[in-house]
Amino acid sequence: MRNNKSSEDYLETILLLSKKLPVVRSVDIAVELNFSKPSVSVAMKHLRENGCIEVNQAGFITLTDKGMQIATGVYERHTVLSDWLISLGVNPETAKEDACEMEHQISDESFQAMKKFIQQHAVSES
Repeated sequence: MRNNKSSEDYLETILLLSKKLPVVRSVDIAVELNFSKPSVSVAMKHLRENGCIEVNQAGFITLTDKGMQIATGVYERHTVLSDWLISLGVNPETAKEDACEMEHQISDESFQAMKKFIQQHAVSES
């Protein structure tokens, strides 16, 4: 199931914040994405209703198995696409911005084929 770009960005952000913070709260997400707290609150309600996150009574947000699967997939697409663009000579900042757009549009079939191609050529160049 593909989600919308916004949901995928929120899930990816929760994943990345969970790697650097002891707990993730809505305010952390708002600061990271430079979004308003009410906007983040609405998004968290949507993600909770769709079974992607859990929010405990203290307001700490964790990814469910479903949310983690989506977040890690988006993050993998972002990382592979960004690294590949940089290896082609694209400015790192531009590569990250472009990868952020591409990660939401590319089909799983095309991404897997691209990833396989990149890995094969990385091995042959070593």
